[in-house]
Amino acid sequence: MELKFSEYEYKRPDYEAYKAEATEAIEKLENAADADIAVAAVMVMNNLLNETDKQGNLAYIRHSINTKDEFYQAEQVYWDEYVPLYTEINTLYYRALLETAYRVELEQILPKQYFKMAEYQLKAFSPEVIELLQKENELASSYDKLIASAQIAFDGKTLNLSGLGPYQQSTDRSVRKAASEAYFQFFQENEEKIDDIYDQLVKLRDQIAKKLGFKDFVELGYIRMERYDYNREMVQTYRENVLNDVVPVAQKLYDRQAKRIGVDHMNYYDLNLEFLDGNATPKGDEAYIMEMGKKMYHELSKETGTFIDYMYDRDLLDLETKDGKQSGGYCTFIPGYDSPFIFANFNGTSGDIDVLTHEAGHAFQVFQSRWIKQPELVFPTSESAEIHSMSMEFFTYPWMELFFKEETEKYKFSHLGGALQFLPYGVLVDHFQHEVYENPEMTPAERKATWRKLEKMYNPQKDYSENTFLEQGTLWYRQGHIFDTPFYYIDYTLAQVLAFQFWKRAIIDKDENAWEDYLAICEVGGTKSFLELVKLANLKSPFEEGSLTDVIKAIDAELSAVDDSNL
Repeated sequence: MELKFSEYEYKRPDYEAYKAEATEAIEKLENAADADIAVAAVMVMNNLLNETDKQGNLAYIRHSINTKDEFYQAEQVYWDEYVPLYTEINTLYYRALLETAYRVELEQILPKQYFKMAEYQLKAFSPEVIELLQKENELASSYDKLIASAQIAFDGKTLNLSGLGPYQQSTDRSVRKAASEAYFQFFQENEEKIDDIYDQLVKLRDQIAKKLGFKDFVELGYIRMERYDYNREMVQTYRENVLNDVVPVAQKLYDRQAKRIGVDHMNYYDLNLEFLDGNATPKGDEAYIMEMGKKMYHELSKETGTFIDYMYDRDLLDLETKDGKQSGGYCTFIPGYDSPFIFANFNGTSGDIDVLTHEAGHAFQVFQSRWIKQPELVFPTSESAEIHSMSMEFFTYPWMELFFKEETEKYKFSHLGGALQFLPYGVLVDHFQHEVYENPEMTPAERKATWRKLEKMYNPQKDYSENTFLEQGTLWYRQGHIFDTPFYYIDYTLAQVLAFQFWKRAIIDKDENAWEDYLAICEVGGTKSFLELVKLANLKSPFEEGSLTDVIKAIDAELSAVDDSNL
């Protein structure tokens, strides 16, 4: 009988025991008299890394499911404090791995990418910054806890931020305005706290970067994100391509939206409503969605059928919005149990189905690459990982009728258009972070002004004339990635461009090889770099001239052919 997630055993690791075992293994690797001894030492370290990663993930998942649980609150505090200490030991291991006389022999049993990863880990760490890293973790956790604490009185209920989602899509303009005001009122009430948390994070990260010998945190941020194939100049060029190619097409879609919902001019609170008779919503409760999800994945492929059974049989999904639950959604992987885990906050919107495709895309990828015994490589780097999740959203298009029934075409129009409209926002988040970390001495007010200036470039449709708080440049307060994982967000957009290529191949061109290419990049996990995966998938690099223009034109043509007034 298979264990359920609730039966997965959590046991806080004994740091001193870990340190002793790891030190012994590292010394054996450093002093190995032959290749067999070196290999054995690597295997010991690999087992230690797997066990620590397993326990850390179990603590993180259970804390995010219920941030009020005192036991896992304490465990989160432990991990915030001790992760840098484990990192210190692991860095000694990576140094020994790179310097061993038996590297050639180890390269026969370990993926080539493992050595690249080790090099980047060394660059991003020094014992000198341990206390600063602990403080960084503590600050990021304090932001997450603050957001999870939201208790907003609305419509006679007490809601968290996610619970306001359906109201923000209301066909009654006064309701969506009131819901949007209630949503951002929470951030306004906590403006000073959020500014302080971020100000401390920026200065701290700048300090860490300079202690490690980097010019600024942008350099260190790219190392942390393991960007092996590209640099900030290439990203800047890519952002300019989005500005030139995507923003005009996105604006056409916003103009069509205004006509559909019957407003002369859209204010910020109108943007969430795409159709006057309501956005497409799932035609069933959580149990129905789960049942249809199982049917969909069984019909998509043999591999996805095996995967979804595994997830459901072990209760590896937590989807319901609950009091004290962390906001947002994610997928992670629990080594030792070989288990992906999907976390979400269902709220009755189409986003619930996006979770079942997007997060399941991540989960399917790690399920396919669970053969990789190095926990650091089960997931690829983040921009690569998002290819799997965003592409799965498109590969599942033929089954959307199961969820949306008579509103299927409405959903597809909204989903494809929304994915395109996301690109400018995604690069805005990235551009903002470059400005912030290249100018760490900026005041909170200057940061907000910078956001608003960039927002007018990338998202000119945003009208905050009825909200002075947002007009200051505060929308980014809600974007957890900015606080927790700096420079992550551009990865979504790079992956989206590649997912669009899979959409064109699978849905428009009916290319039978598209799924096989997708399966191939799932199976290799993190053993290849971003541009190596792009090549393996037979896709065009987003940094190649014309790769963005061609696919955006195809999407523009597809959406322009739809009579959205009838949806």
